[in-house]
Amino acid sequence: MTSGKVLPADAHDETVQRFDVLVDAFVRVRDPEIMAAFLHDLCTTAELDAMGQRLQVARLVSETVPYQEISRRTGASTATVTRVAHWLRYGEGGYDVVLKRGRP
Repeated sequence: MTSGKVLPADAHDETVQRFDVLVDAFVRVRDPEIMAAFLHDLCTTAELDAMGQRLQVARLVSETVPYQEISRRTGASTATVTRVAHWLRYGEGGYDVVLKRGRP
């Protein structure tokens, strides 16, 4: 959420609601060209790059490439590699599903 601040309960509810609406929007888009347009409209270039980098890191972690090598190949910090590896192993399984559906 925010930098260590505790948000009021209604702010959390609003965040959850926004997340749910965003997920619904992603699920409704099936055409790659429309998805690309939506992502470009929704995200900054830096956000798109960061998400793409995390997916690349997740693929390399799943291939058991050493963290330093992943950092070298992707330009991601070792902290980012460690964080992605944590969510790959202990998250909700989203990375696994995406990685199993094809090579990102």
